[in-house]
Amino acid sequence: MNYKQNEKINQVKESTLVVGIDIGSTTQYARAFDWRGIELGKVFTFSNSREGFESFKAWMQHLQDKYRKSDVIVGIEPTGHYWFDLGAYLEDEGILLVMVNPYAVKQTKELDDNSQSKNDRKDPKVIAKAGYRGPVFCTVYTGWCVC
Repeated sequence: MNYKQNEKINQVKESTLVVGIDIGSTTQYARAFDWRGIELGKVFTFSNSREGFESFKAWMQHLQDKYRKSDVIVGIEPTGHYWFDLGAYLEDEGILLVMVNPYAVKQTKELDDNSQSKNDRKDPKVIAKAGYRGPVFCTVYTGWCVC
């Protein structure tokens, strides 16, 4: 493993809330986990709007307070352009946004339930799990993915 991969893996600590989001044109689905993969809370849905982004941020803050997490990593699968507004909002709020390779998401799907089925509740879990595994992420800077 090279230094860059170690650096990515070390971003996820015991104090980190890892959130995966399935991006949609109008509705996003989010799930939150701790660094070991234990789900914290239930699926959270929010609209692809400023009001939705603010409710998402409040939901994350609630989970951070409840589970005593000081850091947040939000992972998305960048398919299409619907993530641009959310990415800009999170960047403005100083929240680390990372992108999971869509191919890695596709290959990882069936590990949980031996099915490659796609649904809005399963995808954020797969994306978040990639988050605490580390190496499949690349960090987003100024709205663009830098791998």
